[in-house]
Amino acid sequence: MVFRWSSPAARCLLLSLLLLAFWEAGSGQLHYSVPEEAKHGTFVGRVAQDLGLELAELVPRLFRVASKDRGDLLEVNLQNGILFVNSRIDREELCGRSAECSIHLEVIVDRPLQVFHVEVEVRDINDNPPTFSVKEQKLSIPESRLLDSRFPLEGASDADVGENAMLTYKLSPNEFFLLDVIKKKDKDKFPVLVLRKLLDREENPQLKLILTATDGGKPEFTGSVSLLILVLDANDNAPVFDRPVYEVKMYENQANQTLVIWLNASDADEGINKEMMYSFSSLVPPTIRTKFQINERTGEIKVNDAIDFEDSNTYEIHVDVTDKGNPPMVGHCTVVVELLDENDNSPEVVVTSLSLPVKEDALVGTVIALISVSDRDSGANGQVTCSLMPHVPFKLVSTYKNYYSLVLDSPLDRESISDYDLVVTARDGGSPSLWATASVSVEVADVNDNAPAFAQPEYTVFVKENNPPGCHIFTVSARDADAQENARVSYSLVERRVGERALSSYVSVHAESGKVYALQPLDHEELELLRFQVSARDAGVPPLGSNVTLQVFVLDENDNAPALLAPRVGSTFGAVTEAVSRMVGAGHVVAKVRAVDADSGYNAWLSYELEPAAGSARSPFRVGLYTGEISTTRALDEADAPRQRLLVLVKDHGEPALTATATVLVSLVESSQAPKASSRALASPVGPEAALVDVNVYLIIAICAVSSLLVLTLLLYTALRCSAPPSEGACGPGKPRLVCSSAVGSWSHSQQRVCSGEGLPKTDLMAFSPSLPPCPVVEVEVEDDQSVGGNQSRKPRQPNPDWRYSASLRAGMHSSVHLEEAGILRAGPGGPDQQWPTVSSATPEPEAGEVSPPVGAGVNSNSWTFKYGPGNPKQSGPGELPDKFIIPGSPAIISIRQEPTNSQIDKSDFITFGKKEETKKKKKKKKGNKTQEKKEKGNSTTDNSDQ
Repeated sequence: MVFRWSSPAARCLLLSLLLLAFWEAGSGQLHYSVPEEAKHGTFVGRVAQDLGLELAELVPRLFRVASKDRGDLLEVNLQNGILFVNSRIDREELCGRSAECSIHLEVIVDRPLQVFHVEVEVRDINDNPPTFSVKEQKLSIPESRLLDSRFPLEGASDADVGENAMLTYKLSPNEFFLLDVIKKKDKDKFPVLVLRKLLDREENPQLKLILTATDGGKPEFTGSVSLLILVLDANDNAPVFDRPVYEVKMYENQANQTLVIWLNASDADEGINKEMMYSFSSLVPPTIRTKFQINERTGEIKVNDAIDFEDSNTYEIHVDVTDKGNPPMVGHCTVVVELLDENDNSPEVVVTSLSLPVKEDALVGTVIALISVSDRDSGANGQVTCSLMPHVPFKLVSTYKNYYSLVLDSPLDRESISDYDLVVTARDGGSPSLWATASVSVEVADVNDNAPAFAQPEYTVFVKENNPPGCHIFTVSARDADAQENARVSYSLVERRVGERALSSYVSVHAESGKVYALQPLDHEELELLRFQVSARDAGVPPLGSNVTLQVFVLDENDNAPALLAPRVGSTFGAVTEAVSRMVGAGHVVAKVRAVDADSGYNAWLSYELEPAAGSARSPFRVGLYTGEISTTRALDEADAPRQRLLVLVKDHGEPALTATATVLVSLVESSQAPKASSRALASPVGPEAALVDVNVYLIIAICAVSSLLVLTLLLYTALRCSAPPSEGACGPGKPRLVCSSAVGSWSHSQQRVCSGEGLPKTDLMAFSPSLPPCPVVEVEVEDDQSVGGNQSRKPRQPNPDWRYSASLRAGMHSSVHLEEAGILRAGPGGPDQQWPTVSSATPEPEAGEVSPPVGAGVNSNSWTFKYGPGNPKQSGPGELPDKFIIPGSPAIISIRQEPTNSQIDKSDFITFGKKEETKKKKKKKKGNKTQEKKEKGNSTTDNSDQ
């Protein structure tokens, strides 16, 4: 900027006032001015200071200047915030003949993103002299032309504007012509020669003059052209147009051969001197000649090529009309064609400064992109409005004229929508309107706002004991709705102590796959239930996590052989010696073998067998199959050996079965020696029996308390079910519910999984409870496909209260759960209640019923079978007891059946405990063979089935 004031303070004051005026007029826009052709580094303005930005924050906020189609003419020094000239500025190159010329700059800073608009006006300086299109202009003027005849000349042009382009003309001194200047509509001037003295060809056949053009700049520039005037003889009347200037208005984009104007000239001469020809003047540039054509004979001017308002809105056509006289005379006129704009240009949309991707936690109002629109049309056809589809969650905010900002209008959620395809539509105000679109793809960046989630809060896993170390027992999986690192889940144990040991000594979890491994063999006798938590955490910042609970039930395997109990306290089990009188009869109990098994369930169910003697003599003794009691099978006689060595084989029912052997030495004595032996036998067990009875009393009390709690729970559940309103009619079938009993006696709906993959354990019970308690229950299902039928109309009678468990069954009570007290037995929901028999330590009576399997089998058995003795026969008609029952608190089904007196009972007739059909058939075949052998030996198999 150049100010010719003497005082620097006055110049600064004036500059400040101008900047303030420009700021208020432009609603926040900065205005500067700079002369063209300024040198590199010329000061333009303190843009950072005027925008209120601190110099220290220019670099951190990425201060930058952008200009559309203006290159790097201006630049900002980031050290002092001064806008300066970076390269040569040529106003004529930038704006042509436009009266106003400015450079629009966008000043952009980040953090937060801000956009400022700066306009720098480029002031014209007088750096272009006037120029003529030709070096010499030729004019043919007949000598007969009258005074004051006018001859138009081609004017000069000046690339500058304003005062610098105001031209004045001067003609070299002569006696024949004067120079006149005609002002055109656009304030331009063109020179005209005026004849002030008649020409005489004989005296001056030609004249040479100099036409000089001077502009109004300081310093002044001049340009000149040589005028060659040829004086013609003869024809002294030139054709004349009715008007020197014709003005025509027409719309752009007219079709070829469209008539522009029909010119008409007249000539006062006659004959051949009156015939005329129309043509474009030599002053018409080639660009106009290509767009228009003229008919030589008629003077019609028509469109010859595309005429576009955006290329040029006016055309100035110089037309000559020449007669055919000799010499020919020429008339002149000017046709000014003004084009009217049509809406033939669609808007243009430019998207710049994209800030992508956008974090999903970005604040409302965050600027995402800058959008500029433009239209080459003018007036209403060039007025552009912008719209955005879809509207949510973004919107367009107008910042300055045709500039818009794409901002966030509502919160984002990447998990719902991860990217948006926006369409910006720019529509002009023409009729019909034209539009243009630009697509903006906005990607939403993820933030860690979702914690890993498990499918369910708790899992139940079943693992057989004695598993190999490192066995894969389960796989946990958590899903994170986030993406990339925020969705990468790692797993770990929630460390705690299990007894005296750390949880990590039992199990481990793979950090990436979530596989849970057992680090050591698990022992059911040591640990039946292992409950722990697995944590899942993502890799986000900050990390998020959640926990899931795993219940690992350790299933029993037959890994403990039966252990024989010592007959006396403080002694070890060896060979037991018993003295028996020869006078005893059949069925006399000689001794009893006691054994326990550390396993549970089916693996702890013990049976006793007497090994046959080495010789062929038939032994007079037998052993109870489940009691271990050794008794006589007949009366002893003199033929029996005085010392009998009995080998009792104790065997469990595991797969494979494990055994132990007890040796009993029986001495046959005379009747006089029997009381002494009996007295010794009775005196020694008093202590052990009393201690065992005390232990059994505590076990019975504990078992009864647990069973009572389970019975009360089931009764409460049944009462709640009965009080619930029916959903379908008074007595309609309801949707059954699946209830599972776990190995530890709890009711669970969890899914079960066994490491070995052999299916569900034998201890599972599934009972389907109907929705309508008043209706009869048709069926109760067990996992080994056993079904129970019940009828509500039956009225069961009380079973024989003298049913007893054998005394030998008390030996296994420390590892099994038994029914030791009277409990409530239901035939099904809504069925009759009945008292269940108790467990006694007395020896079973001949008339008492039988129960199998024994209590030593524990709650892991799948069914129970009761038989009625002769003292309590089972009725076959209506009102008899239901065939099968469900014991509350035990995953078992009890089947009751009646057997005739002294009938042959085979062990294979009992309901199996989770065995396969092939195993049942093998046992039945094996028992059949044994029964046949016993029949041949004369033994009673009925007693062997006692419990």
